[in-house]
Amino acid sequence: MYAARHRYECARGYRQTYLTSGTVFHGSRVPLTKWFWTLYLVSADKGGISALRLSKIIGVQWRTAYNMLRALRTTMADRDNHYRLTALIEVDDAYIGANKTGKAGRGGWRTPVLVAIEKTEEGKPRFVAIEVLDSLAKPNIIDFAERRLQPGSVRHSDAFPSLAGLTVTATHIAKITPPEEADGWLLWVHLVIANLKRFLLGTFHGAVRPHRLQEYINEFVYRFNRRFWEE
Repeated sequence: MYAARHRYECARGYRQTYLTSGTVFHGSRVPLTKWFWTLYLVSADKGGISALRLSKIIGVQWRTAYNMLRALRTTMADRDNHYRLTALIEVDDAYIGANKTGKAGRGGWRTPVLVAIEKTEEGKPRFVAIEVLDSLAKPNIIDFAERRLQPGSVRHSDAFPSLAGLTVTATHIAKITPPEEADGWLLWVHLVIANLKRFLLGTFHGAVRPHRLQEYINEFVYRFNRRFWEE
């Protein structure tokens, strides 16, 4: 090992490498002890931690804390993007953000997202996938379904026209429901949407820019999918 440069060298090929190469810590000037504290603080509370609070706890600038959290959220997304939901799946759209003045209904919110949750044979929620979309146009729904949902699965949704894209390589059951019955038909996906909004509002006070929204959603999804593996 080259102690002065903190590098290791291969005994055969004379190739040098850093201990942190290929990890989320590579290239960072932040001490590993602060990284490890960050990992603990991010994972210890189901509500997560904001960059402002993290910066005060570990003693770094806000921008440094933000970039550290962003790197971890990117790693979380890379992990979950390998999986597809299967079996019985509930799917619904939602809008995250503040109401726009003078608009109402589906067009009155800032950023559209698509939420899908897989259920067990007993009807219990298992894994979730959530993505920010440019719009709720049918091609975007089809693209989501092809990447995140297993072919041959059964998909439940409301009767929003664009969600007809869920029929690709699957059984799609769309049902028109009055507001008082909507939660009965799409119980778990509506609970996930409500929990996501509480997560964004509680930890980050809703101050999430639309172009960064997916990063925060990645953290929420990672936590949700591992809620039974906290140890």
